[in-house]
Amino acid sequence: MGWSRKCEKRGKHWLRAAALGVVLLWTAGSNLQAEAESSKSAHWHKGVGVEAWLTGADKEQVSQNAASQNGAADAATGAAGGQETDVASDSADSKTKASSGDGTKMDDLTGTIVMTSVQNVLNVRTEPDSEAELAGYLYADCGGTVLEQRDGWTKLESGELTGWANNDYLLFGEEARKEAKDAGRIVATTKTGALRIRKEPSGDAAIYDLLEEGAKYEVVDEEQIRFSEDQEITADWVAVNYGGKTGYVSSEYVQVDFEIDYGETVEQVKAREEAETARLQAEKEVAAQKQKKEKAAQAEKEANKAAALAADDSVLLAALIQCEAGEEPYEGQVAVGAVVMNRVRSGAYPNTVKGVIYASGQFTPAGSGQVGRVVASGKIKASCLQAAQEAMAGSTPVGTATHFRRAGSREGIVIGHHVFW
Repeated sequence: MGWSRKCEKRGKHWLRAAALGVVLLWTAGSNLQAEAESSKSAHWHKGVGVEAWLTGADKEQVSQNAASQNGAADAATGAAGGQETDVASDSADSKTKASSGDGTKMDDLTGTIVMTSVQNVLNVRTEPDSEAELAGYLYADCGGTVLEQRDGWTKLESGELTGWANNDYLLFGEEARKEAKDAGRIVATTKTGALRIRKEPSGDAAIYDLLEEGAKYEVVDEEQIRFSEDQEITADWVAVNYGGKTGYVSSEYVQVDFEIDYGETVEQVKAREEAETARLQAEKEVAAQKQKKEKAAQAEKEANKAAALAADDSVLLAALIQCEAGEEPYEGQVAVGAVVMNRVRSGAYPNTVKGVIYASGQFTPAGSGQVGRVVASGKIKASCLQAAQEAMAGSTPVGTATHFRRAGSREGIVIGHHVFW
């Protein structure tokens, strides 16, 4: 089964730091007043931000021998040109094993964060063996939780994916925390509806909008969120990205999380690819149906025009009169016919009824195919047929007028809803 790099196409999955043994889920301190109408000034403290979240939870020094990230990236992509991998190259730049290799469980890493060190994709297998069945894939910037380590392999959990990955393409300890900080993001999720998002960190500031419950926004300045020792937010306001602008929400009514990408199981990849194939097929079918309808409409339009051009001049003129003035008084119908005949005689327009009616950009009903449809239907009002015959006989209630439009500011001879000039 083929895989595809999860970029914009793959669904976003997020790793909550609580699952990593790095508690990144906080609720607001109870001493905060409600955002609703608090007059208290916001207290901003320059805190340690995400750095504390990723380093403060591990008080003890993690012992691990992970080598340079560049070496792993080269090994993972290398001469294979970005192919998936789970076995390190023999180059001098390859990482040394992070585990002892004696089959014992490394308790000092269990439960800590692990990040990928690849440019494209890393195979995750059901057993710590490069020949074992595939369980799924980890991608660049994906992370998870260390469950166990054995013989140069790490069993990890990343979203719904659980399996073994080669240590040569993983980061642990401080390197993993640094990578997570660079790859992840901090988000604030609203815990109530109609939450005000303000232009400044103050209860008196102007309001951008009211946010729905469950809305999620990226925190734009995590350094301005200070956390107490019991990991409660102690700042009054959280700055978030609101449509490209910085907005401020009360920390009492948001939940702040650290998020990072998960890997995918083989089943998830298959389902995603099948869904994408189905979507593309559906789009293709919709486009084909649209094209078919457009072709049918064009064919009908051309057929109707052909029928109109084959019709008697009086019938064609009557159809135009019906389209332009079918609901106008009889005098107005004759006037429309007279405009056409005046053009035929003027020398400035084609000298035939058909030529005048189908002149480019002149009569909208003719260009749209409406006149042709009326001719083809044979349903022309008797008054319009009579008006056409009278106009062709020389009757003109509008003199030598060669134009008309809906009555308005234009000066001219007004008959019904039209002005003629």
